[in-house]
Amino acid sequence: MQDSIFTKIVNREIPAEIVFEDDWYIVIKDIQPQAPVHLLVVPKKPIATLNDLDEDDAELVGAMFLLAKGVMSKLGYTDYRTVFNCGPGAQQSVFHLHLHVLAGRPFQWPPG
Repeated sequence: MQDSIFTKIVNREIPAEIVFEDDWYIVIKDIQPQAPVHLLVVPKKPIATLNDLDEDDAELVGAMFLLAKGVMSKLGYTDYRTVFNCGPGAQQSVFHLHLHVLAGRPFQWPPG
């Protein structure tokens, strides 16, 4: 997999507004927010899409949701939306797995 913008952020080759970081993940503010709070939970392991996951990645993906919960709790949010986009037809524009976490406004269903 070619280096993505997220790999470059992890490697500090380009700046980002970092909300959280540990050895496995980085959480950043989206540069094109779709809500007052729009964070991206990004694993440091480069995986292009959900379709590229294997069984060994189950813990990695599960931990992304727990991390989202923890970050949102620290920010004072209990109502939020989490979204994975998978592939260009689903509006995935960066091919490095990432979880969108949005809050701070009412959301509609279906999302569109």
